[in-house]
Amino acid sequence: MVQSHLAFLPILIPLTGAMIALLLGRSRSLQAVWTLGTMLAALASSTWLLAVVWRSGQPVVFQSGGWAAPFGISVIGDLLAAVFVVMSQLVLATGVLYAIGSKDSVVRYPTFYPLYLMLATSLSGAILTGDLFNMYVFAELLVISGTVLTAASDDRYGTEAAYKYFYISLLASFFMLLAVGCLYVSYGTLNMADLARRIAADSGGQLLQPAIGFLMATFMVKSAVFPFHFWQPDFHTAAPTAVSAMLSSVVVKLGVYGFLRMTTLLFLPQAATIRSLLLALGVVGVVFGGLSAIGTHNAKRMLAYSTLAQVGFILVGIGWGTPLAIAAAIVFAFNHSLIKAGMLMLAGYVASRASVKSASFDVVTGLGRSIPAAGVLFFVGSLGLAGIPPTNGFISKMFLFRSGIDGAEFGSLALIGVGSILTLLYTMRAFQRIWWQDPPEGAKAKPVGDLLVAPFILIGLVLVLGLWAEPLVQVAADTSVWLGNPAGYIQAVMGG
Repeated sequence: MVQSHLAFLPILIPLTGAMIALLLGRSRSLQAVWTLGTMLAALASSTWLLAVVWRSGQPVVFQSGGWAAPFGISVIGDLLAAVFVVMSQLVLATGVLYAIGSKDSVVRYPTFYPLYLMLATSLSGAILTGDLFNMYVFAELLVISGTVLTAASDDRYGTEAAYKYFYISLLASFFMLLAVGCLYVSYGTLNMADLARRIAADSGGQLLQPAIGFLMATFMVKSAVFPFHFWQPDFHTAAPTAVSAMLSSVVVKLGVYGFLRMTTLLFLPQAATIRSLLLALGVVGVVFGGLSAIGTHNAKRMLAYSTLAQVGFILVGIGWGTPLAIAAAIVFAFNHSLIKAGMLMLAGYVASRASVKSASFDVVTGLGRSIPAAGVLFFVGSLGLAGIPPTNGFISKMFLFRSGIDGAEFGSLALIGVGSILTLLYTMRAFQRIWWQDPPEGAKAKPVGDLLVAPFILIGLVLVLGLWAEPLVQVAADTSVWLGNPAGYIQAVMGG
């Protein structure tokens, strides 16, 4: 174990940056540059954290106020948390780049960048905290930031979408508070390491089963898992592109992170039952999300339904539960974040060039003929979502399918194979409509729109991690091994 403030830096840097960005509100350009620098500094700190944890093989633990667990608030940077924070802050940094080059009016509001940095703070905090109640607090900050950013959208449906997101998230918050209450009454602690130790010693608590059910419902809403997905398409379609790209790529991974903690640390005696449910929901999500994406009329909405399907693949890996499948789920989560953020930015870029700013296929059909560079990026991103080489999506699918074959999970493997075909169908359909079909008579693209820098970086990483996947695969494999030893996490946090 390494006692260090390093685990707290990925939270502290964007939090401090948000307060300073608010003071810089009179200068939009200075505020934007400051926000980008803050996110890059946060990304550097989280990458440093991952390097330290990976090299040492031990988590970095920060006990706030010098209070030992479980009395103080613990911040734990183990391999799982470090990988997810690097993934999140990498995508969030490109989101700032997209916002700087965006034509949306909302990015010029003096509160946009401070709220964006609060989004980064709360997501990082929810991942790194070692306490369930503090996870709830950070999750609430995440909801508030995302809701306000969406309500301020240029889209006239932004306020409606924000209300939907807020009230559905309020329901998830209620579920999580009930889970927290049940666990505290039953075991007298909310520190996850201490809680895991006590549940392992006594798994017969009367309120344990309700607590598990409430936590499951919470994380299913956070990740828009079927059947709690219904808020996502409207929300991501109406949100500003720089925001929707974050919410649909990395924010939904908070639920995935929660499921991994539930099945590998907190509820080991009940893990088999939880995994069976996740497997069933994942398979349904893959098929339902793919079919829904095919039937959509809007590129952003299509990609929102695609998130439902892609998260389903990740849940299938967690549901299979073998070390190889858990590693595959982590690789899939990381790679999907890059692909989905890049694809949503490209959809927003195309919409910004339309005569009426919209990603509706009725509006953007044929528009891509005047922007071929975006077409190349969208095509590569489509290959990534469908799992076709040489993209990182191929590595994700190959790794996941291999774990299914090794575990003899042939029934669910066949169903998610169908889902992969559906992914190729709806992405190629969108590509064909935007870049190959003739535009409607009189339709003309705007000469300027959002900038392509951010999606270019993300799609470039999609290719890089497809051709050079070894570091990500290795860190995922080591993370899976680490998750198989919950006693190591408990000892690092509790001492002894």
